[in-house]
Amino acid sequence: MDVNVERNEVANRFEIVVDDVLCVLEYRLDGNVLTILHTRVPDAVGGRGIAGALTKAALEAARREGWRVVPACAYSVTYIERHPQYQDLLSRA
Repeated sequence: MDVNVERNEVANRFEIVVDDVLCVLEYRLDGNVLTILHTRVPDAVGGRGIAGALTKAALEAARREGWRVVPACAYSVTYIERHPQYQDLLSRA
């Protein structure tokens, strides 16, 4: 999905509005460790690859910033398993 995901640093989330519906990936940033807490895409806009776009945006930001990643939600774990190009970002701690 080609979308414009924005990082909302104040709310600690990546977000996009699709058909007037807010979709988010919530995270915690501790130093250089990005923990993906939750990905929320309401049913009204589900099934369009939005969660994947949010997760990709978070992982690409982590790569740019030099952050390590802890996938704490099931979706992010599965996404990284299916996209091995992001496995080098995983925190080994």
